[in-house]
Amino acid sequence: MTTDDPAGDLAADEPILRVRDITVGFGDKLILEGLDLDVKRGEILGFVGGSGTGKSVLMRTILGLNPRRGGTVEVFGHDLDAIDAATRTGIERSWGVLFQHGALFSSLTVLQNIQVPMREHMKLSQGLMDDLARIKLALVGLPPDAGAKFPSELSGGMIKRASLARALALDPAIVFLDEPTSGLDPIGAGEFDDLIAKLRDTLGLTVFMVTHDLDSLRSVCDRIAVLGDRKVLVIGPMSTMLTFDHPWVKAYFRGARARGATARGN
Repeated sequence: MTTDDPAGDLAADEPILRVRDITVGFGDKLILEGLDLDVKRGEILGFVGGSGTGKSVLMRTILGLNPRRGGTVEVFGHDLDAIDAATRTGIERSWGVLFQHGALFSSLTVLQNIQVPMREHMKLSQGLMDDLARIKLALVGLPPDAGAKFPSELSGGMIKRASLARALALDPAIVFLDEPTSGLDPIGAGEFDDLIAKLRDTLGLTVFMVTHDLDSLRSVCDRIAVLGDRKVLVIGPMSTMLTFDHPWVKAYFRGARARGATARGN
């Protein structure tokens, strides 16, 4: 596997991320059981489900932050349980993560936060890291002076953008976004959705987005996967969600709030 193009050995139609038979539990409680999911190269996949169903748990399990009781995770065609440490490090360099609420280090400036992955994975001079971090700032639409600010000095929208800049620090092939528009007003959320779509198109990213935002699901997601009963209930475009016969799916995508989102979109 090369770090320049980690997905280069995959066929064009082969999933960039494949999870099979994933089972995760905490104590006596099973959160995910026998879950299967594929993420296609270059798509924005929205991952949605009821509160407490395990959306963030699955993302963290894919990243290796939660243990699993069974199943396999393949990224760029590599089974994460069957690779050596060097290959695993190469894969980890090729994904970026925006955690819920941003998870910026409060004692570091924005530029220093963006540089954390660079310090961990690369040997670069301070000057070069500063230059690269400023490029990432511009990429996510933040002004140059934001780099010297601390997270406590940023608005909610700026925190999201700074966190996204950090996720893009190593030029990843795939980015994981956990509730990226939560806490943002409708205008800010819409602008962030537009940014994600633009970055996908410009950089050729694959995006795995955990969200509950109906507007995001409608406007930027190529496909949507619905989590329920500890597995993926259905996956497909919005048109599939609107015809799928399941009580939660119908209530979510065809209920009163969904009709309101449709009206706003019009």
